[in-house]
This record gives sequence, C-alpha cells and structure tokens, in this order.
Amino acid sequence: MEPSRGGGGARFGVAAARRTGYVRVMSRDFAELDYRQTPLGDVSLRRRRVAALDDLEVFEVKLGEDFLMSSLFHVVEVALADLGLAALAPGAWDVVVGGLGLGYTAVAALKHDSVRELVVVDFLEAVIDWHQRGLVPLGPTLTGDPRCRLVHGDFFALAASAAGFDPTVPGRRFHAILLDIDHSPRNLLHPRHGAFYSPDGLRALAAHLEPGGVFALWSDDPPDEDFLASLRAVFATATAQIVPFPNPLLDRESASTVYVASLPPG
Repeated sequence: MEPSRGGGGARFGVAAARRTGYVRVMSRDFAELDYRQTPLGDVSLRRRRVAALDDLEVFEVKLGEDFLMSSLFHVVEVALADLGLAALAPGAWDVVVGGLGLGYTAVAALKHDSVRELVVVDFLEAVIDWHQRGLVPLGPTLTGDPRCRLVHGDFFALAASAAGFDPTVPGRRFHAILLDIDHSPRNLLHPRHGAFYSPDGLRALAAHLEPGGVFALWSDDPPDEDFLASLRAVFATATAQIVPFPNPLLDRESASTVYVASLPPG
C-alpha cells in the first residue's frame, strides 16, 4: 500500500488518536499521534505532509532522535516478504514476522494466499497498540485478518528459547521467519541482539523452522560476506539480493539488502 495523498490519511490518523487519547497537532502539516517511554528509549509516531511531494502524507516512527521507519520508504519491506516466501515450496505456510513497524512486511505476507497463519512479534507494545487503535494506515488490515496475530515479545529472546514464537503452542515450527528489526547485522538497535547473527544464534533460530524452511532478513547495509558465511554455516543455501528503491528526499535511487536462507527439505 502506497502512502496516501490528500487529507484522508491525516483525518484518519489524527481522528483515531483523538478518540483514544494523546495527540499533539503542531500544524496542518505535522502531528505527533503518540509518544511513549520504552525500554529502548522514547518512541513516537508522527504524521506529516511533505509539500515538496505534492502534499504526500507520511507516517514516521522515531526512537529517541533516530528514525526507525517511514511510510515513504517501504519497497524493501515488501520485498522481504515476497522474496522470502518465494523460496518456499508450494503448500500452506505458517509464517513469523519479527518487527511489526508500520505493517508493510506483514501485509505483504498476507497477500500470499498460501499463508495460513501469520504471527507478528514486536518488542514495543506501543507499536502493537498503534495498529490495534487504528493510528497507522495498515492497522485495520492486519487486525481485521483472522490469519494474523500480533504478539508482544522479544524476538531475539524467543528465537534463542526452546518455546519459540507462539506463546499458545510452545515449540511450534514455522515455514518462514521474516526479520526486520535491526538496521543490519552490524548496526543493531541494542547490543544484546548481536549474538543472534552468529552461527550459534542462527542455529537456534533454524530449530524453529520446518524442513525446507526459510529465514529472510532486511538490512540497510550492502551485502555482508561475513554474515553470509554465518548463514551458510547453518542453512543449505543463502543469498543476498540488493533491492533498489526511489528516494525522493535525496532525488536519487537508494538500496537495501534482503538475505534469504533455506534449510534442506525433509
């Protein structure tokens, strides 16, 4: 789903925020829809119009002073779902998405008819709440799809555990796990995530996949040969694909990376 143009998205986001409590409308072109203190730092959801882009409405999430995500850039988030699921054998798939964000990867996964159930794990309870309260455009799509379940949890701790990602079915295995949390395997939101990207961390993750299962990862950095080597120490195949996307703010093309790794079939 592309970011909306005109006034509909602004009325939607601001009206939902007003119905449910916090909203700071700074001007016609900018509103802070929510602000929370979290274990990772202060997180905020903002809606702005970009006059230079024909009044395009953009939803943004900031962690402290860092931008975590923007609806202006979601091509690679969609590609993460499409490239990861394209590597699966035909059938009915159970999928995990690590990192809810603004919902682009999860919605892209649900567009695949083979997805039987989607479990979306996010560490920030505020982000889940935004979707449930209708503060972000894709929230109603996710909360209205019976195949989708939003789980508040630490993806990295769950990946390292024997219980795994589904609190209702400990030890459950999935056909695909799609991850978009850290900026890259080297540029982490928190140092404790680092162990996940090692061969041992990836082996723990692979234990939650079915035979032939797929792990796919978004990275904002170019392909990393050391990380590919770690993937290949655990998975039967591992590739890194550069995904370009237009960057209207810089008036040029930018690019991110999607890694796709597969276990051997059973």
